[in-house]
Amino acid sequence: MPTLNELVLSHTDLDGADVDWLQLLMADWQIVADLSFADLVLWLPDRDGQGFWAGGQMRPTTGPTAYVDDVLGTFVPVGRRPLLDTSYTKGRLVREGDPEWRDNVPVRVEVIPVRRAGRVIAVVARNTNLLGVRTPSRLELTYLQTASDLTQMIANGYFPSSGQRSDHADTPRVGDGAVRVDADGKVEYASPNALSAFRRLGLSGDLAGLSLAQVTRELVPPRSRPDEETLSAVLGGRAHRDTEIGTDLVVLIARAIPLRPKGDHIGALVLVRDVTDLRRRDRELVTKDATIREIHHRVKNNLQTVAALLRLQARRIDSAEAKSALEEAVRRVGSIAIVHETLSQAGEEVVDFDEIADRIGGALGEVGAIGAAVRVRRQGSFGGLDAEVATPLAMALTELLQNAVEHGYPEGASADVARIVMAVRRTDAALTVTVEDDGHGLPDGFDLATSTNLGLSIVGTLVESELGGSLRLENRPSGTGARAEIRVPLR
Repeated sequence: MPTLNELVLSHTDLDGADVDWLQLLMADWQIVADLSFADLVLWLPDRDGQGFWAGGQMRPTTGPTAYVDDVLGTFVPVGRRPLLDTSYTKGRLVREGDPEWRDNVPVRVEVIPVRRAGRVIAVVARNTNLLGVRTPSRLELTYLQTASDLTQMIANGYFPSSGQRSDHADTPRVGDGAVRVDADGKVEYASPNALSAFRRLGLSGDLAGLSLAQVTRELVPPRSRPDEETLSAVLGGRAHRDTEIGTDLVVLIARAIPLRPKGDHIGALVLVRDVTDLRRRDRELVTKDATIREIHHRVKNNLQTVAALLRLQARRIDSAEAKSALEEAVRRVGSIAIVHETLSQAGEEVVDFDEIADRIGGALGEVGAIGAAVRVRRQGSFGGLDAEVATPLAMALTELLQNAVEHGYPEGASADVARIVMAVRRTDAALTVTVEDDGHGLPDGFDLATSTNLGLSIVGTLVESELGGSLRLENRPSGTGARAEIRVPLR
């Protein structure tokens, strides 16, 4: 289906400010649809004046739909829907006398002009399914009156407002709880769900006739409610804002939509949602994340302790071979510790592997002397990697880099600088890493399958068994140095 922007660019003369206004309207028109018990369709005027394009559609959650199929992207020529033509050209609300019949369903249609900066830029058709219509209750009458006020605000250019969008992803809807307050902030009507929410805060009795802001002050301690200005603005219905209020046991989000159908403030719709369970789960997630980070931090500390003990042991051993083995163990433990240190600082189980790779490369010269300075240069970016990939990949890179240094530039070699390039190529399907040096290269007759080198055996096991990838080792085509390639599939 085409988007609003695509339809605007293809078929209308609306400018960027007009589109922004329409997007603000569509961001909140679920409220209008629910209050109206009706489907809303946004119709955009064709640039050639030939008709209207359906740029948006919203079904109500409070009643039956009037549209079985989607109409987004369809075109209605001038004359086919006279209500659209009249509302757009006259700039006023137009209602059909007799209902339309669609798929054996009677539908009442009303068209609302969308006004911005004094001119009509589009129209909204409100379509009400009349099947099952009965004598309306007090709740339904309040909904319909509030919907009428909002549609007049749309027609007069007072709705939407740039300041009305909620910062909360869990902003309340009409069905969560609705309170209608007058110009003084006193409750005219509260839906059953809204009453239930305030009774969970400790309210006894009804809200009708009471100041919503004052009731909240009495129910919620100062430390658990917003500042006085925000409280009065939202619960008094004076500003397009929302706020969070609650006690130690109950948390509510309240959102105000001031009503001024003819320009003067006559009251507001205050939507209320009980988010106690959501906030409890949020706290559990935060606690869980903090616990996971603390575990990674402690694992890192323990690994560093192990590395320190191995270093101490290496200093007390006279055997050069044993000392070298312990130093290799220190290096392997250190590469795992770097991953856990990064995870302890991350908010998720995904790490920026570029930092890990650079630290591994920078640490090459810290353990063991090879008689040459080591320079590792990275080309490309690893991006973010899951912890289950980062740990074995870090160990594999550590082994390949150390192997390139020790065997490509053995102690006593003529090179003053060991230059190693770590190249990274990432696609949606796989991650390919190559480690190239300009050293001595692989010995004649080298075969990775029969090699007894412990480091290469570790790399092969990590890459093939844990990462499900492949390892290839060969001399560079230039005849100088060796080239190792790891290819890891990305899930």
